[in-house]
Amino acid sequence: LYTIEDAERVPEQCIPIYYNDAVQITDTIRAKFRDAGHILGSSFIDVKKTDGNRSRKIVFSGDLGRPGRPILRDPVQAFNADYLVLESTYGNRLHPENNPMQELADVINRSIERGGVLIIPAFAVGRTQTLLYVIRELEERKMIPELNVFIDSPMGIDALKLFKEHMPDFDLESRVEMVRGKRIFHPKKLHVCKSRNESKNINRYTNRSIIISSSGMVTGGRILHHLVQRLPKEQNTVLFIGYQAEGTRGRTLLDGKPEVKIHGQYVPVKAQIEQVSGYSGHADYNEILAWLMGFNKAPERIFLVHGEPDAATALAEKIRERFGWDVVIPKMGDHFEIDL
Repeated sequence: LYTIEDAERVPEQCIPIYYNDAVQITDTIRAKFRDAGHILGSSFIDVKKTDGNRSRKIVFSGDLGRPGRPILRDPVQAFNADYLVLESTYGNRLHPENNPMQELADVINRSIERGGVLIIPAFAVGRTQTLLYVIRELEERKMIPELNVFIDSPMGIDALKLFKEHMPDFDLESRVEMVRGKRIFHPKKLHVCKSRNESKNINRYTNRSIIISSSGMVTGGRILHHLVQRLPKEQNTVLFIGYQAEGTRGRTLLDGKPEVKIHGQYVPVKAQIEQVSGYSGHADYNEILAWLMGFNKAPERIFLVHGEPDAATALAEKIRERFGWDVVIPKMGDHFEIDL
């Protein structure tokens, strides 16, 4: 579909835009990017068309984040939407009302007791930085001992630099901690592994260590190397803290399969497989409904996207039941006319 040359030309077309700045597309159409609270820099977009005294707006939610998460600000409230294109990833699920920090501490401490290494597959942007923040907090609160913490994800390392360059986009609590001089992304024994050799050297650590590596769903990346090394040993632990889609290795491991195919070979799964909820970047259906509750008028139509069929169907039913709004779930190739 695209060539390498096409990809290389993309940065030339990129223009940085601040949240809430109006971008004039045409004489009558403007767009604004609002903080979606999903990952650093994530946005939902509202596009408004104005003809004389008449204005119409369509909002694209993108990935909608959650309230009260570490580092990130809460999603901004949208208003005056005539049409809404809304994600539905967690349309049929609720995040448990648990204490994810305590649960993470428990998993880490159990890993230490087993005498092995804890491997955490994590998305490079957002989840990796949140983990570093929370592990540092756990150390400060004496909920876990000081451990070797390896971040082994080139993109995650690059993203960490970007986080440090964009402190104004953090939530107030994180900014206060940084003003007080805390290195909020730095557990005491942090090891940043940039090169392949640094990544391979992690193999010599056999206990009291945490490896954070990508990809989060175990579809590729350096995490595969670590799982080949660690999965066959029962003293090790693999912890999932994010959504695992159907058909991914992450879902295979969570489903308790006795082996998983990596690099063309079947690797036996002897390690302990754990999951901690509460660190997802996607709003659950109650959080989506709460966001919709803040709309000052009913959208004329909502289009549900970005969700498995069961999730989208469940969310559509909940929106209709709660608000009585018109909701559709488009299929590939469907065509809709809207009045803008």
